[in-house]
Formats: sequence, C-alpha cells, structure tokens
Amino acid sequence: MRDPRPAGRGRMKLAARCRVATEAPAFGMVVFCAILFNAALMGVETYSGLAAEYRLVLQGAENCCLALFTLEMLLRLGACADRPKAFFRDPWNLFDLAVVASAFVPLVRENTTLLRLLRLARVLRTARFLPHLRILLIAVGRSLPGTASFLFVGALVLYVYAMVGWVCFARSDPGHYGSVGRAMLTLFLLTTLDGLTDAVRAGLQISRLSIVYYASYALLASFVLVNVLIGVVLNSLDEAREMEEEANRAPVPGADPDVRARIATARRALDEIEASLPVAAGRPERQLEASHTGP
Repeated sequence: MRDPRPAGRGRMKLAARCRVATEAPAFGMVVFCAILFNAALMGVETYSGLAAEYRLVLQGAENCCLALFTLEMLLRLGACADRPKAFFRDPWNLFDLAVVASAFVPLVRENTTLLRLLRLARVLRTARFLPHLRILLIAVGRSLPGTASFLFVGALVLYVYAMVGWVCFARSDPGHYGSVGRAMLTLFLLTTLDGLTDAVRAGLQISRLSIVYYASYALLASFVLVNVLIGVVLNSLDEAREMEEEANRAPVPGADPDVRARIATARRALDEIEASLPVAAGRPERQLEASHTGP
C-alpha cells in the first residue's frame, strides 16, 4: 500500500512557500500600489480624448493589473493549500476572490458598465492593507442596526412636523407645504439648516408662532437627532477598534503580549523547514533508522 503522506507533504510545501511570499511586506506593498494604479487607470479612462489616443496602452495596463491580481489570489489560495477552509472563513478573501474572478465571467466581460463597477470595487480592497480604514468599514457595518433605528425615529419626526406644517402653511405656501410629501421634502432640506432663514422670514409673514415651529424642528432634527447618529457611529467605531485589538492579541489568557508574534515566527520557521525537506516521503526516517541499526 502506498503511503498517502507524499500528497499531504506536497500541499504543505506549497502552502509554506506561498505563505512566505504572501506574508512578505513587499508583497502587500506591490498589491497595494497595483490597486492604486488600477484606480488611476479608471480615472484616465473618463477622459475621452486620452482614452481614444492611448486605448491600447490602457488596455495593456489593465490586463497587467488583472494578471497581477490573479497571481495574488493564486498565491493566497496556495497559502491555504494545507487548510482550504481557512481561506473561505476570511470575509476579505471571499470579497477579493469575487472581485477578481468576476473579470473572467463571460457575461460580465461583455457588459461594459457592470465591468467598470466591478473594477471600481477593487479600490475597496485597499482596506485589506490599511488597518485604520478596515476599522472604519467594520464600524460602518456595525452601526447599520443603530442607523436603521435612527432613520425610523427621524422619519417619524419628519412626518409629524410635515403634517403640522401642512395644517398651518398649506394655504399660504402651497409650493412648500401643499401636501405632506412636499412638506417632508421641505423639512428634509431644512435639516442641514440651509435656507432656514428664508423659511423663518416667510413663516413670520403668516404667523408669529411659526418661529416656535421652525426653532423646535431645527433643535430636534438638526442638533439632537444628528448628535444621536454621531454617537451611534462613534460607539460602533470603539467596538470595531476593540475587535481589531482583540484579533491582534494572544488567544491564550494570561500569555505574554507578543506570544502571537512568536507563534507566527515559529510557524514561518517550521514552514521553511518543511519546504526544505526532501520530496521522497520517509527518506529522513529511513536514514535515521539506518544510523541506529548500523554495524
């Protein structure tokens, strides 16, 4: 019976070599620069004159970027050859794989608009190499439930004030308060306080009590609710920062702060040793047995 270990040993060697390449600082810097270069190419293509004159050059540069991104994904897949499930557990790996692989889908390649949108998604991959940007994106994602609650409360306040405005100003100012929809649009634009002065002046010509209406709305919508939204985002930002710090900390309680770095260094050293072993399985063990059973 043949020993099944050579196949596993080959996958481990492949994973070790690919892991050494992907964990190198130069590798991340090259991919990061390629993403920025690809974004610059998309900007140049918006100028019709330059796009027509240098069409072949731009296409060649785009193909080079796509080839580099494809090589990057192959190396990342190879780095997880000994544990394939680990690759698909990382959401960033799934996102990168979907963005890069979409360029090879026939229906996507034929749709110019969709292809450009997917190329634009490559710019978001810079978050993988910028920890602070990654924290911000995680914070935005975690703030979505709180933002949904904020939007519901804001819509409720907007509707109530719109109905009051329709009752009070519909006859005098039908252009802004002729219906509840127009009133909500008017009040939504006033949330930024832009045009509030003109609205107050127009309201004072109708009734002096309009100052109470606009002042209370500006205080509630522009100050209280906006500050609540800022608080939700800041709270999510703190949670995202704590999650990032916990991910970088050692998983063992009470361990030294740099134990994770030591584990990573030991793993790289073991991978390099594993990659340097002979291809034939069992050869070192046989040599060791021969040395013990010699004359």
